[in-house]
Amino acid sequence: MPGPAPVKTLDGRLKMRDGQSIPQFGLGVYEMNDQEAYDSTRAALDAGYKHVDTAEWYENEEPCGRAINEWCKETNTPRSEIFLTSKLMHNKTYEQASADIKKSLKRAGVDSFDLYLMHSPIGGPEIRKNIWRALVDAKKQGLLKSIGVSNFGKKHIQEMIDQKVELPVINQIDLHPFMRHPEIVEICEQNNIILEAWGPLARAMRFDHPVIQKISKAKGRDVGQIFLRWGLQHGFVIIPKSVSPKRIVSNSQLFDFELNEEEMKELDALDEYLVTDWDVVDVE
Repeated sequence: MPGPAPVKTLDGRLKMRDGQSIPQFGLGVYEMNDQEAYDSTRAALDAGYKHVDTAEWYENEEPCGRAINEWCKETNTPRSEIFLTSKLMHNKTYEQASADIKKSLKRAGVDSFDLYLMHSPIGGPEIRKNIWRALVDAKKQGLLKSIGVSNFGKKHIQEMIDQKVELPVINQIDLHPFMRHPEIVEICEQNNIILEAWGPLARAMRFDHPVIQKISKAKGRDVGQIFLRWGLQHGFVIIPKSVSPKRIVSNSQLFDFELNEEEMKELDALDEYLVTDWDVVDVE
């Protein structure tokens, strides 16, 4: 079962399994300080982005939320048009997770998150079950519109299926041509869980790869756009990070070209399990 068909515009959305929808393209703000997160969020919104992905762990929920609220007010844009994601840092207890969600909302200055993720599967089966229950309950209270997971491996998704709990709408993992995670992608797509790539540019570690360079030249597009277009065409949500206003714009210029079937196959063949940051998909 393939992923969803890619959207055709920067603000295009994919429908999630709970009936809500998510912009397929957004801004990631990992490892940005407050000023960078604020400025990048503003630049992204000015460039037409409708989706910002932050996290408790990034310590920049406040500037992201402030930038969104100020921009919406200044441009008379309904807050509902901008999709904001955050994530839970610690998997400890149901009570702490419930409290941490409320603290994140307060920091971001919003009444609810459009999407909220468990940032990792760390903690073991019982803790995962309790933390997920906290997210489900916060959703019932209207604090979270949609709920998902991040860095979950195949066995963690299967665990949730076996428990017959509400399934996540998203699994945000490391996905790019050099890290394809086929087993995780397969179980998610079979269960209508959208994949989201937290490092769609592979942290620029393979920008000089000959196949990437060849396709970049053939298309007359920059290397980053080749990585990002690959993710889009696989139906993944992609959230490239940049603090450069120029790069924020160029990253979003993906909707006036396509990779052909042969180019996609060439890129698919590059998988080497390249770990660019965090790799916890196999924890117990």
